[in-house]
Amino acid sequence: MPLRWAVDAAQRSVTYLATAIVMQAGEHDMAKVAFLGLGVMGYPMAGHLASAGHDVTVYNRTAQKAESWITQFGGKSAATPAQAATGADFVMACVGNDDDLRAVCIGENGAFATMKEGAVFVDHTTVSAKVTRELYGAAEKSGISFVDAPISGGQAGAENGVLSVMCGGDEAAYKKSEPVIDAYARVCRRIGDSGAGQMTKMCNQIAIAGLVQGLSEALHFAEKAGLDGRAVVEVISQGAAGSWQMQNRYETMIEDQFEHGFAVDWMRKDLGICLDTADETGASLPVTAIVDQFYKDVQNMGGNRWDTSSLIKRLRALG
Repeated sequence: MPLRWAVDAAQRSVTYLATAIVMQAGEHDMAKVAFLGLGVMGYPMAGHLASAGHDVTVYNRTAQKAESWITQFGGKSAATPAQAATGADFVMACVGNDDDLRAVCIGENGAFATMKEGAVFVDHTTVSAKVTRELYGAAEKSGISFVDAPISGGQAGAENGVLSVMCGGDEAAYKKSEPVIDAYARVCRRIGDSGAGQMTKMCNQIAIAGLVQGLSEALHFAEKAGLDGRAVVEVISQGAAGSWQMQNRYETMIEDQFEHGFAVDWMRKDLGICLDTADETGASLPVTAIVDQFYKDVQNMGGNRWDTSSLIKRLRALG
């Protein structure tokens, strides 16, 4: 018995020591962070940063959204990107497109003007590699770092803190920002120099476009053949046809529900970037080009805000 008590006491001591070390490490690693853009992705991402103990200041074009975030997570809000970025160690952004990103970086009241020397700007927006490299150069002239870090995983991934983050930029800046990004990432990796993160996101969207069209055709074929779509997916998802899209979208596709993810408008924006970049690099993207036009058909059906799995709705409309 005394030996067991001694072992138990030793185990408790180790546990208390480990907890103390983790708490001290957490306190040491806490950063002053600005988060620009509180959309369906940015809102929960900024929340994970606050929950991890970082000192977070948020900015959003619609101030009411920022106030709602503060009510839920604490922290502070700022009236402009420049105000939010003042004194921050890291400035994260998740906005709409190239023009939106330029505006929050180098536009009137942009963040670059007030970021302190040595701070890191981390861009989670899906934009062109061209604007990424432009802003990387502007950041360098201002004595700050710029990491392109687009994300994949959808709204659910952002809410659950399990996003895939693909990064480009200087290795030192990436290593500095990785522990902060970890608050909402399942995997985070530097792919290469500036623009490499955005190029990787393009690969992601190219792959998704083909997968969703293939899944749509498979389910549509099953319907036309009089098969039980759920039974079909239960079998084929366990083989070579299985994918994230199949696992997470087949039920809502069968039920003709398309309010569960990334909107068609945003997908077309992303695929447009892919196709423009393919022209610049000489890559051939025939399937991507076709699926982009299929999404245009969905838009013409009024499905601008439907999620990307709505490609099956186009097939159903064809008869």
